[in-house]
Amino acid sequence: MKKNKAIVTLLVMVLLLCGFSYTAAAGIGSEKAGAASGIRLGLDLAGGVSITYQVVGDGEPSAEDMADTIYKLQRRVESYSNESQVYQEGSDRINIEIPGVSDANAILEELGKPGSLVFMDSSQNVVLTGTDVADARAATQEDQMGNSQFVVALTMTDEGRTKFAEATRAAYPTNDIIYIVYDDAVISSPRVQAEITDGQAVITGMDSFETAEQLASTIRIGGLKLELEELRSNVVGAQLGSAAIASSLKAAAVGFVLVAVFMVAVYFIMGLAASFALGIYTALIVILLNLFEITLTLPGIAGIILSIGMAVDANVIIFARIREEMGTGKTVQSSIKIGFEKAFSAILDGNVTTLIAALVLGIMGSGTVKGFAQTLALGIVLSMFTALVITKQLLKALYALGLKNEKIYGVGKERKIISFLSKKAVFFGISIAVILGGFAVMGVNKASTGNALNYSLEFVGGTSTNVTFNEDMSIEDVDADVVPHIEAITGDGNVQTQKVAGTNEVIFKTRTLTVEERERFRDTMAEKFSVDAEKITAETISSTISKEMQSDAVVAILVASVFMLIYIWFRFKDIRFGTSAVLALLHDVLVVLAFYAVAKVSVSSTFIACMLTIVGYSINATIVIFDRIRENMAMMGKKDDLKEVVDRSISQTLSRSIFTSLTTFFMVASLYVFGVSSIREFALPLMAGIICGTYSSVCITGAMWYVFRTKFVKKDEAAAGGKAGKSESKKKAKKTVS
Repeated sequence: MKKNKAIVTLLVMVLLLCGFSYTAAAGIGSEKAGAASGIRLGLDLAGGVSITYQVVGDGEPSAEDMADTIYKLQRRVESYSNESQVYQEGSDRINIEIPGVSDANAILEELGKPGSLVFMDSSQNVVLTGTDVADARAATQEDQMGNSQFVVALTMTDEGRTKFAEATRAAYPTNDIIYIVYDDAVISSPRVQAEITDGQAVITGMDSFETAEQLASTIRIGGLKLELEELRSNVVGAQLGSAAIASSLKAAAVGFVLVAVFMVAVYFIMGLAASFALGIYTALIVILLNLFEITLTLPGIAGIILSIGMAVDANVIIFARIREEMGTGKTVQSSIKIGFEKAFSAILDGNVTTLIAALVLGIMGSGTVKGFAQTLALGIVLSMFTALVITKQLLKALYALGLKNEKIYGVGKERKIISFLSKKAVFFGISIAVILGGFAVMGVNKASTGNALNYSLEFVGGTSTNVTFNEDMSIEDVDADVVPHIEAITGDGNVQTQKVAGTNEVIFKTRTLTVEERERFRDTMAEKFSVDAEKITAETISSTISKEMQSDAVVAILVASVFMLIYIWFRFKDIRFGTSAVLALLHDVLVVLAFYAVAKVSVSSTFIACMLTIVGYSINATIVIFDRIRENMAMMGKKDDLKEVVDRSISQTLSRSIFTSLTTFFMVASLYVFGVSSIREFALPLMAGIICGTYSSVCITGAMWYVFRTKFVKKDEAAAGGKAGKSESKKKAKKTVS
């Protein structure tokens, strides 16, 4: 019966892999649901619609009004895609780029005319304008009967609160209607149910969350300080081109094969099961990216890479535990059972901690941060499922089929304990030196170039130049033939290109060009490609990552760190674990920042995703070590030395730290080898981050926790700590006498 059940299990697994793989490749039904070809791609991978608005009215708008309008428009167009970009062009124009769409007229119709929203009473007097609304959000709340209902929650500005209080005070006695009018059309007509003086109101009667979100979005866009009119709209091609997608797919395939070969070579039959489960994981994530309509961009690929690393990591933790149990003389079957049980807490804590970060970033972040968080969260949930369910069932089935020999699983050997804590001063010194060195290099860069880091146009803005060629050129041809000439002029490798669909026009975005460089640009295009120089137009553009978006990302990361700290504190019953983990994350971020400064890697939109990937990777590695410390402390005897326990814990998890780093490194290195230049600039700091994350988790976090544990002792630990201190003093005394 067991053998028959095992055969059925394996058949089911094979059918799942084949079914998921086919779905990912070809899709289901006429609409090809779940197919990789149906995944929504961002501007960098697939292109979209570009719309340019002009500010209505005489005079030049203020920088503050432009910044406020750009930020609010960014929040509005994120309803189409998290990867939408909004930036300033010239002094009075705003450019919107929305990926994954091709009908500019439909987008224009849905966006409407920003800046034309008012609140009117029943006598048709204007009682508020859109600028009096600070925020509008879709939400749910319970009605008087306890039923959940969809609403739009409004928050007024200080001035709007006073106006709204007066309007509701006048309307409340007769339950009058306050009409919300947008673009000369009534979009909502709620009745006033109370006098509202605190500036917080809700609009009820929404039939769905989507309806509430649409109304909230319309109110937000109507709250712009500037009125805009459409100047032009285009359908633009991908910034990276099809070559980037092809090279990324090739890199993913090569990386997957390297990971599979490595797992089989190290873990034998268990590695084969893990590779099979990883195949199911890969097919599933492609299907779900399509079904959940998640927009995939280069930062999103980072989230997937991290989740693949974590999927392998879970298997490595489990396999190491299984081998340890076999090393104590247990049977293979018993070792598999106990191995999964003992590995569960480390896998759970590591994944939940990273999932907390992903959820906070998804809720509070904007733009590329949201896209990264979505793919990461999806990958984390899937990685836990494949490791704890698929791999487990595969191993049990293989064992039941007769694969019971210990040799094909590998028996764990007693590892020599490495004294990491004895070198903690050296490790701390190296880290401090690298971080200070990074700040020193940033200071030199600031003095010589004006910027501490090599900021790309996404952060500091630049110049957008439109060139109409005499023939239709593909984006790959442009990147290969034209871009090198532009790079020679700018001395910068960060040149973005976009093709305007249906024309010979190509948009080149570069760092800000001087008057002399613009002339050289025109002359080069005329001489090398016979372009009519009179048709070349150039405009100064603002950063696509606004200061508000940057602050949103920083706040989201800080909040995520606080929640991770709280979770680790709760799970480990010791805030020193959480403090050490968060400080280690800060260490990794600063070291990678130093790498950016020294290597002069371009700080572009992928910078935030790179840092977030490193944070997620590092916290997971740290949790594994802390979990082993917690386990070993529970078995500590009175004569055991805490220092020895920490060293033993790090030594026991050392192979996991190295192997997981290698498998993740394989994936990123493949991107670096096969990717185009922009992908290489993304992969290079990621590789540095993987190395740094491994170093900090092995050499820094355990030592840091030990220092906190011995320097900041709780009352109930004082006695044990005192004994340990005396024991340590005796050892030092003996060494001195000898």
